[in-house]
Amino acid sequence: MTLELRDLHTHFDTRVGALRAVDGVSLSVRRGEVLGLVGESGSGKSVTGFSIIGLVDPPGRIVSGQVLFQGRDITGLPEPELRKLRGNRIAMIFQDPMMTLNPVLRIDTQRIETVRAHDNVSHVVARTRARDALGQVGIPSPDERLSSYPHQFSGGMRQRVAIAIALLHNPALIIADEPTTALDVTIQAQILAVVQKLAAERGTSLLWITHDLSVVAGLADRVAVMYAGRIVESGSVDAVLDRPMHHYTAGLIGSVPSRNKRGAKLLQIPGMTPSPLDRPAGCAFRTRCSAATETCAQEPPLTMPEPDRTLRCFHPVRI
Repeated sequence: MTLELRDLHTHFDTRVGALRAVDGVSLSVRRGEVLGLVGESGSGKSVTGFSIIGLVDPPGRIVSGQVLFQGRDITGLPEPELRKLRGNRIAMIFQDPMMTLNPVLRIDTQRIETVRAHDNVSHVVARTRARDALGQVGIPSPDERLSSYPHQFSGGMRQRVAIAIALLHNPALIIADEPTTALDVTIQAQILAVVQKLAAERGTSLLWITHDLSVVAGLADRVAVMYAGRIVESGSVDAVLDRPMHHYTAGLIGSVPSRNKRGAKLLQIPGMTPSPLDRPAGCAFRTRCSAATETCAQEPPLTMPEPDRTLRCFHPVRI
């Protein structure tokens, strides 16, 4: 197992109390597998990714739980130890490539520094690796583009450069935080194809964080659906998207325009996600769920209704 989260809790301390961004998340990513982490804005997806790689800054903190990377608990590692893992064994691709790229440095400078930060190699070897990685993600004339600055690339090309940097050290795990959200559909498809191909060839595990179910359907092997800081359903991508058991999952799928009849009203999930500062007792989705009963005021246990499938709901969707 490349990655395993066990009952992870990440809170942000505020003047009015603890904001429970991640509230008991457990999930796993196998070697060479693509896991899609899905949910609407504010569900805690990105904070989960940042918690794994140790990028939660104060007042945020991991309160409890474990992050196991290749069987090793890295939750409380000192910062120097985490730096050895980041960019080397665990890489992250951000939604905005400029969080990875320095706007005042040429691409070759940034990439060569990245290689030599983890590997004791010459400048020439580092430059060759940097050039080859650009070619792998489909950037034409990689020798020439190494001398360019980030502003000389289009948005899609900048994201490819960020992906190439993530792949430089052949990491065991890549965490991708909605890296294609700001790109047009054509460029998005190209980048998804590049990432999928490279991950398959290298046996890299991929945690793909997104709110876009169409991306997950075409990219992921398994999917975990997150709501109000918790995983409410998980399983193979075909099983979850074809036969959703949680009412929140069914609502997400039903709100996709392509699944609605032409001219029909777009299905919606009523209400809004509850504040992480003031979540209702029991099932956090019960205030928006048409199937909710008094039982839902209690905390639903995590069950396994089918092999390799988990569910947190008292009243599953009947298919």
